Amino acid sequence: MPRSPLPTAPLTGRPVRAAVVGAGAIGRGSHLPALARLAEEGETEVVAAVDVDQDAVEALCAEAGIPHAYTDLDRMLAEQRPDLVTVCTPPTLHRAQTVAALRAGAWVWCEKPPVPSLADFDAIEAAEGTDGGPYAAIVFQHRFGSGAAHVGRLLAEGALGRPLVAHCQTTWYRDAAYYAVPWRGRWHTEGGGPAMGHGIHQTDLLLDLLGPWSEVRAMAARLVHDVETEDVSTALVRFESGALATVVNSVLSPDEVSRIRIDCERATVELTHLYGHANGDWRVTPAPDVPAGQVAAWRDFGPDVPSSHLAQLRELVASMRAGQRPRSSGTDGRTSLELITALYKSAFTDTTVRAGEIGPGDPYYTALHGGAPGWAPVTAEEVPA
Repeated sequence: MPRSPLPTAPLTGRPVRAAVVGAGAIGRGSHLPALARLAEEGETEVVAAVDVDQDAVEALCAEAGIPHAYTDLDRMLAEQRPDLVTVCTPPTLHRAQTVAALRAGAWVWCEKPPVPSLADFDAIEAAEGTDGGPYAAIVFQHRFGSGAAHVGRLLAEGALGRPLVAHCQTTWYRDAAYYAVPWRGRWHTEGGGPAMGHGIHQTDLLLDLLGPWSEVRAMAARLVHDVETEDVSTALVRFESGALATVVNSVLSPDEVSRIRIDCERATVELTHLYGHANGDWRVTPAPDVPAGQVAAWRDFGPDVPSSHLAQLRELVASMRAGQRPRSSGTDGRTSLELITALYKSAFTDTTVRAGEIGPGDPYYTALHGGAPGWAPVTAEEVPA
């Protein structure tokens, strides 16, 4: 039986005590700056950092003024008892590190991709608290900020009419040097290719805007890179609302772009950016008969709050103080992983996959390659002499 999370001290009137796990680029470049900004506002305090590389974690602590450096996560959790643990390590480590933090009573903010399989995600959710936390949220910062919030409200209220057709595009470029990092391009360590490791941000935002999906039909290919995973995929997605969408993920595209376009009955909404968006990256094009005053209201996004780790962290800390499940956790955080898992199953089995179909007993529940011939990792025994 899983252990219940340890009780945590009330957060009223004091900063959230945070610990960063992983001294690499994402921790240094995104998590720590967001934590530092909230520390200036009295909301957070970074008390420790953890990495298996002692030199790296000590250097990080010296640079960032973090008082305690550790190479052992369990020891840090026992000695520092942080309120929040931010996980900035490769995906294969996310499940064990997240579960350890939850059982120690800490909330978790885990980088994407969340974990390499739905089975791993469900194990994390089982380790969460049942009443007021702790909970584990996934870093899906593209759905946070003023632009996504404004468009989300317009769609939820029906102001733009029914969503009808959508396009979700993450077409980036990664060379051989990118895949020279040992854990990239491998199912066990990265979880998947661009559908999982790159396009998941735009996929998550699309799902956040359009709601539940019902079925997917997909194709995937390995056209350039010598990796286990795909380097390009395409998918057709039907939503419960009836809307249809195309989803394209690639690391073969020199002209890099991230794009979402949603054609509704009364307007088209389009977001074009690369790694993050502000109000100016959104465009609203009305149907010819929409009054000018209505168009002006649609185009009024309010104060500009760019999508960012900071925007999501600010909301996460507010959820912690309120003892409420944060967005991008639990069922809400699982949705994009389920769609991507279904995308792979559809591509590798040449079938249509429906929402809720993949569960215990399905090979795709425990590995995104599903053991498919030509896609599953080749063991040493299978390599010809």
